[in-house]
Amino acid sequence: MAAGHKLVIVESPAKAKKIGEFLGKEFTVDASVGHIRDLPNPSELPPEMKKGPFGRFAIDVDGGFEPYYVVDADKKKKVTELRRALKDADELYLATDEDREGEAIAWHLLEVLKPKVPVRRMVFHEITKEAIQRAVHDTRDLDTHLVDAQETRRVLDRLYGYEVSPVLWRKVKQGLSAGRVQSVATRIVVERERERMAFRSASYWDVEGEFAPGGNDGQAFTARLVEVDGARVATGRDFADDGTLRTKGAVQLDAAAAQAIADGTREATVAVTEVAEKPYTRRPSAPFTTSTLQQEASRKLRMNSQTAMRTAQRLYENGYITYMRTDSTTLSSSAVSAARQQARDMYGADYVPDAPRTYGKKAKNAQEAHEAIRPAGDTFRTPAQVAGELRGQEYALYELIWKRTVASQMADAKGSTASVRLAATLPEGTASAAEGGARTTYARAGYAASGTVITFRGFLAAYEEGRDESRYGEDGAMGRRLPKLSEGVSLETLRAEAQGHQTSPPARYTEATLVKALEERGIGRPSTYAATVGTIQDRGYVRTRGSALIPTWLAFAVTQLLERHFPRLVDYDFTASMEEGLDAIARGDEQRVAWLQRFYFGDEATSTEGLRDLVQDLGEIDARAVSAVETGDGTVVRVGRYGPYVEVPGEDGQPRRATVPDDIAPDEMTAAKAEELLTAAADDGRVLGTDPGTGHEIVARAGRYGPYVTEVLPEPDEAPKRGAKKIKPRTGSLFADMDLATIDLETALRLLSLPRVVGTDPESGEEITAQNGRYGPYLKKGTDSRSLTSEQQIFDITLEEALAIYAQPKQRGRAAAKPPLKELGTDPVSGRPVVVKDGRFGPYVTDGETNATLRKGDEPEEITPERGYELLEEKRAKGPTTRKRAAKKTTARKTTAKKTTAKKTTARKAPAKSTTTRKSTG
Repeated sequence: MAAGHKLVIVESPAKAKKIGEFLGKEFTVDASVGHIRDLPNPSELPPEMKKGPFGRFAIDVDGGFEPYYVVDADKKKKVTELRRALKDADELYLATDEDREGEAIAWHLLEVLKPKVPVRRMVFHEITKEAIQRAVHDTRDLDTHLVDAQETRRVLDRLYGYEVSPVLWRKVKQGLSAGRVQSVATRIVVERERERMAFRSASYWDVEGEFAPGGNDGQAFTARLVEVDGARVATGRDFADDGTLRTKGAVQLDAAAAQAIADGTREATVAVTEVAEKPYTRRPSAPFTTSTLQQEASRKLRMNSQTAMRTAQRLYENGYITYMRTDSTTLSSSAVSAARQQARDMYGADYVPDAPRTYGKKAKNAQEAHEAIRPAGDTFRTPAQVAGELRGQEYALYELIWKRTVASQMADAKGSTASVRLAATLPEGTASAAEGGARTTYARAGYAASGTVITFRGFLAAYEEGRDESRYGEDGAMGRRLPKLSEGVSLETLRAEAQGHQTSPPARYTEATLVKALEERGIGRPSTYAATVGTIQDRGYVRTRGSALIPTWLAFAVTQLLERHFPRLVDYDFTASMEEGLDAIARGDEQRVAWLQRFYFGDEATSTEGLRDLVQDLGEIDARAVSAVETGDGTVVRVGRYGPYVEVPGEDGQPRRATVPDDIAPDEMTAAKAEELLTAAADDGRVLGTDPGTGHEIVARAGRYGPYVTEVLPEPDEAPKRGAKKIKPRTGSLFADMDLATIDLETALRLLSLPRVVGTDPESGEEITAQNGRYGPYLKKGTDSRSLTSEQQIFDITLEEALAIYAQPKQRGRAAAKPPLKELGTDPVSGRPVVVKDGRFGPYVTDGETNATLRKGDEPEEITPERGYELLEEKRAKGPTTRKRAAKKTTARKTTAKKTTAKKTTARKAPAKSTTTRKSTG
C-alpha cells in the first residue's frame, strides 16, 4: 500500500467490496469478518490462568468483572493481514455497523491493531455512493458507552449461561443450555402449550340467515343470530378455556334450539329494527423495524426469522436497503420526500397527504438511533427497476420493504361502515328440547349484519399489512356492501341454517408472533430476535409443525426447574429490566461494574439475591419432580436420559412405561393416547427405527436373560436357515440404567456396535476393546482383560485411560470383580461416571480420575449424586496430596522449592495477563 493511503475496515467482504466501489484509489477497504476477539472457554485459557481469577468464566468477577479476551483461532490470519494493511496507511477508518456490536468490533480492532495513525469512526445507515462519501467526511469518536453496553451484555450472558446451565446438566440432562433471553422465550412457548393442554372444548350453535328487501331487485345479504328474547347468544369469546360459559346472561344454544330457531325464522316476520352508518378511516402502518419486518416476512413471504434477516443483510450490504437492525420507525427527511414523491408519481396527488407522516417508536425501550428499514438512497428504486438485479427471496423482500415505506407516507383509506339489526317474530311455541326433557320457548330472534365499503383506497393502493390468524375466526366485513335499508322495512327470509361450532384453543406461536410477544414484553433487541428463535430450535426446546412452534417435553422440564427454583431468572419483567439496564449503560446513565455487581452478587439495599447465591442450594432441587409433566388426566410424562416417556401405575404395582414419539405434541398426550402407546410397547418388541447404515429394522425386546436390542434381518431366499452358516442378527443387552420402554434408536445402534475399539497399545501393537460381559463391563487386550467400574465407560473410556488401567497391577479373584457400592451418575465437571467404592481406608467416591473419601455421616447406600459431586469438587479444589512424598526430607525440600518457584513465576506473569483483559491495548 503506497504512502498516503487510508485503510477502511468493515465487517463483511460483501460490504467491503460495495463500499470500495464508492471510494477513490487512496482508500483500501478490508473486512474483519465479524468479531476478531471474544471470551474463550475456560478450558482454553493458558495453564497459568486456569487457577486464577479468570479460571471459571474467563471473567474476573471479583476484579470489576474484567473480561479476558483472545483473538479467535480462525481470525489470527485475518488480524495479520489487517496489521500488514495498516502498516503503510496514514489513516484508519473503522466503518463497522453503528450499533453495540459494531461499536464493540471497532473497539476490539483498536485494541488488537494498536494503530499509530489517526483513527476515525465512520458511520452510515445505507451503502450508497452519497451516504458513503458523506460518512468519510463526517466521522466521530468511538462511543465507549455503546462498547460498555455490548461488553456488559457479553459478560452477563456468560455468567448466566455458565452458572445456570450446569444446574440443568445435573438435574435434567447433560448438554443443555440456559440463556437470559432463550430461557424466557422457551417459557413463553411452553406457557402457551400449557394453555392448550388445559383447554377443554365447548360446543355452541347459532343461526345464519339470508335476507332481502321485498321486490325482485332486492339485494340479498347475510346476517347472524345475535340474541334471543333480548339475551345475547353466546359465541366463542364467551367461553373460558375450561369449556364453561363465563359471560353472565349469555345463552348457549344447543343443536335442537338452533334448529328450532332456524325453522321458526323461515316462517317468521322479519323487519329492520336499527340502521347505523359511520365513516371508516384506516391509517397506514409505520415503516419496518427489525421485528415488524420479520413478522411480515413470515406472514406474506413464508420466511422464518433467520432467513428474513440473512436476506435483509444481503440487501443492505449490496446497497438496496438501509441498516436492517433497528427499533426506530423514523424516516429521514430525504426518505420522506422520496416516498411522497414516488407515491405521487405512481398513484396521483390525491394519494399523498398535505403534511408528511411521522411515527413514534412503538417498541418498548427502543435501543438504537437508526432509521426504519427502507429502500436505500435519496430516491428509491422501484421493484421494476431492480427486477433485473434481484431474484427470488431478495426481490420479494425488497418489494415488501418498498411497498411498506411508500405506503407509510400515503393518505388514509376512507369509506363507511354500515350495520343493521333485524328482528324475527317467531311462531308461537317455537321451542327446543333441552337436557333433562325441559323445553325452552323463544318468541323473538335478533340478527345483525355489518359491512364496510372503501370509497378511497389511499395507502391500500400500495400495501396492506398482513394479519395473524384470529382465535375466534371472525370474518371481516371489509368490502361487503349492505343494501340501503331503513327502520321498519320488512324483509324476506331466503335461507336460515343452524350452524354448530367448537371453541378453539389458543393458537400456538409462530416465529412471527413469538418475535412480537418478545418485543411487546421488552425482551431481547433487534439483533437478537432471529438468533433467539433459532437457538431454542437448535437446542431441542422447540420444534416446528408447519409454521407453529411446539415445545418439546424437554422444554417443559427445563422451564419447570427454572420456574420453581429460579423464578426471577425467567420472570418477564425482570428480564426486560435487564434490557433496560443495558440501555442505560449505552446512554451513559449507568456504570457497567455497579450494574453487574448488583446482578451477580445481589443488592443489599433491596435485599435482592444475586445470581451467584441463587444457584448454590442445588440439593433442594428434586430432579425427578422437575422432569415430570402432568398432562391433567392422571397421565405423567417424564423426561429421562434417553428421551420422554409416559408412565402410569400398573396393576401389579410396577409402573408401565412407553416412549413418547417426537410427532406427538404435548397437548395431544391424552389418557387414550397414553394407553395406545403403552399397549404397543407391551407387545413383543418395539420398533425403534431403521439402521441408516444397513437399512435393517432395529427392535427392542424383553428376553429370557433381560432386555436387549436386535436387528431384523430380511429373509433371503437361498440362505441357510440353520447351522453354522446361518446369518445371525446383531444383538446387544441393555445396560442396567437403561429402560426397555424408553430406549431410543441412537442408543440401540451404539449397543449393537459393541465391542468398541478403544485403540491400539503402542508398545505391544495389540488392539484394546471395551465390551460388556457376563461379569460386567471390561477391557480386552489379547488375552488380558481388565474390569471397568461402570457400563457407561464402555462408550466413554479413552485410549489414555485404558493404558493407565493396564499399567496397574492386575487384581485377581474377588477383588477384580468387586462391583461399586452405588452408581451416582455423570459428574458435571469431568463428564465421567461417578461411583461409590469400598476402598482400603473406607468408602469413597470416584470418577476414575479423582477420589474423595466419604465424610462422617455420609452413608454409601444413601449418598446422593449431588453430595458425591460436591466431595469430588472439594477434592479437586485442594489439589493433589503430597503425603507419600513427604516421607523423605530431601524430596520434601525439593518439592517446596518447586512450589515456591512456581508461585514466583506466576506472580511475574500476572501483569501480562492484564494486557489481554478488557482495558488492554493489545
